[in-house]
Amino acid sequence: MSKKFLYVSANPKEEKDSYSLKVGRAFIEQYKKQNPNHQVTELNLFKTDVPYLNALVFDGFSKLQNGGSLNDLDQEQMQQIENLNQLLEQFMEADAYAFVNPMWNFSIPPVLKAYIDVILQAGKTFHYTENGPEGLMKGKKAVHIQASGGVYSNGAGSEMDFSHRYLKSVLGFIGISELKFVPVEGIAMGLDIPEIEKLAKEKAIEFVSEF
Repeated sequence: MSKKFLYVSANPKEEKDSYSLKVGRAFIEQYKKQNPNHQVTELNLFKTDVPYLNALVFDGFSKLQNGGSLNDLDQEQMQQIENLNQLLEQFMEADAYAFVNPMWNFSIPPVLKAYIDVILQAGKTFHYTENGPEGLMKGKKAVHIQASGGVYSNGAGSEMDFSHRYLKSVLGFIGISELKFVPVEGIAMGLDIPEIEKLAKEKAIEFVSEF
């Protein structure tokens, strides 16, 4: 059976100018090569209308929860709710994922946070039980490819990592416990950047066989 792979990138730069995107490209091209029958969808969040959970969206949710339909929403509300639902369904239908982003100020780009707010929906990707929340996306896998100027995967810098740790917690919350990590780090520290990029690409390509 053909599997669906969702490649989510959150970087406003062109691929040639981005370390995370270049490593991400190495991963996804190798994935396509090894899995020619799988369906790969690339989602560039900086080129996608990702709804923010603002007053307009919450008002739309309230109307729908109180028995209304999409036709009861104004045009902008309807568009935002439809966009949200499409992104959520796309995420839920995938079997595996790649998240590719730079670390910005120790965290993730805002548009990736907005996307996470879209895909964490009670009753869809998790639900509440008498024993607490339970993820509904079990059995799926993901890889996180992240570039950073400093080193945050180990040592003293790890305490400043609110990016990979956050994504790992979020995915674990919805049941995706198998998360591989490819840090492309130290690129602003005067280190050997071509070597950093080369090693990260090799690591990313090695992980392909696990999907």
